[in-house]
Amino acid sequence: HRVPMLSLANAFDEGELRDFDRRVRAALPGETVEYVVELKIDGLAVSLRYENGLFVTGATRGDGETGEDITANLITVRAVPLRLQREIPVLEVRGEVYMSKEAFLRLNEAREEAGEPLFANPRNAAAGSLRQLDPSVTASRQLSIFLYGIGEAAGITFQTHFQTLSVLRELGFPVNRHHRLFNHMDDVVQYCRRWQQERFDLPYAIDGLVIKVNSLEQQDRLGATMKSPRWAIAYKFPAEQARTRVVDIILRVGRTGVLTPTAILEPVRLAGTTVSRATLHNEDIIRERDIRVGDRVIVQKAGDIIPEVVASLPEERTGEEKPFAMPARCPECGAAVNRPPGEAAARCTNMACPARLREGLIHFASRNAMDITGLGPAVIGQLLRAGLVADPADLYTLRHDDLARLERLGDKSARNLLQALEKSKANPLHRLIFALGIRHVGERAARLLAEHFGTMDGLSRATYDELVTIPEIGPRIAESVVTFFAQDENRRVLEKLAAAG
Repeated sequence: HRVPMLSLANAFDEGELRDFDRRVRAALPGETVEYVVELKIDGLAVSLRYENGLFVTGATRGDGETGEDITANLITVRAVPLRLQREIPVLEVRGEVYMSKEAFLRLNEAREEAGEPLFANPRNAAAGSLRQLDPSVTASRQLSIFLYGIGEAAGITFQTHFQTLSVLRELGFPVNRHHRLFNHMDDVVQYCRRWQQERFDLPYAIDGLVIKVNSLEQQDRLGATMKSPRWAIAYKFPAEQARTRVVDIILRVGRTGVLTPTAILEPVRLAGTTVSRATLHNEDIIRERDIRVGDRVIVQKAGDIIPEVVASLPEERTGEEKPFAMPARCPECGAAVNRPPGEAAARCTNMACPARLREGLIHFASRNAMDITGLGPAVIGQLLRAGLVADPADLYTLRHDDLARLERLGDKSARNLLQALEKSKANPLHRLIFALGIRHVGERAARLLAEHFGTMDGLSRATYDELVTIPEIGPRIAESVVTFFAQDENRRVLEKLAAAG
């Protein structure tokens, strides 16, 4: 970075905000000071360089002096303009790449079903997506960006930060609309209080607000320490937690057979919503946190989105609490439950488990798999109850009369669904590989396998030794692929899919 990308000092309460104000005014005696307050987007800081109005390179913050080149991946972020509204010789802008709450939830659902590690919050998800080796994977993650500042500029000048934000918007950059200009720290504090309550209504995560001196000339005189500018500070929200009681612990069976425990809670208000259930992830976490049915517990939302139980309160126990034990039989089908050595997840061993089939069909039709519009969980549930499908291949044998008879579907919806099914036959191979739900095979691995083998037949005949020679396909994925194609039921489904076209 020709102009260093410094991190900001933090304020964790209103008193520290007022201390910042006193330091600024002491360094600018007798002068009028204005502050611009912006939402602090919870994402990854990036720098974008434009020459003669064209995007030429992009990088992460890195150590502030040198970042990681992510140009190819930034090009896939739809909100990044590749050409500015007017030609400027040199313009380097700074901003935050983020993932919306909705996109984050969809991504983690897909990763959970594929047996891949979950992202802890949208920030980690955005950072991991931007650092992908394959830009097409980044593109599939539906990232967004807000720009908030300038590092280097030639051929354009600014007097204030507020003006900078206005010009960035005029040039075609997405700028967050919730920035305000204030003359007094009292107003800044009130604005911070407001967003501490209202942040949960936003479609993206924020972890605070950023307060900056408005005058760029005053910013220059205030300068910076080795780590952070003296003219700006980040006000960080405290993590919001609540206490409630675990009423029950239930199990959900996913498409790969994973039994995921969920705590049913006495409803409690948390981070803007009423929370009545929270993920417990797996048996090990329940044991480590000693969470029992009947316990008083502390819950919070990871990234202000996903409710989770972070601790039990054993000192409040009455003796009526019941420890959780993973059952030996699947709660959906009664088949044996197995937990392989070295794995955290317990799994139903029945490939024909109704819950596995239902979740597998939902995954097969999902946006990043076969993308079958109109085939959501409700319709899939109806198809299963009517006995019309027993595997993904059966979807392609459905007739108009079969669908039109389903409750609340009707003639038009039936036609649209059949068209969507027909359209999905033209999907590229990597989508079908991902849709099959092979354990550990996410979108990235599916693309690599499709590129290497070219056909489903070639992939189905692959040996373990051949698979592990493919870059990024390690022993775990190779073993899963071989196991999947060795099973008669899976081969039968593939034959039916091939016959359906």
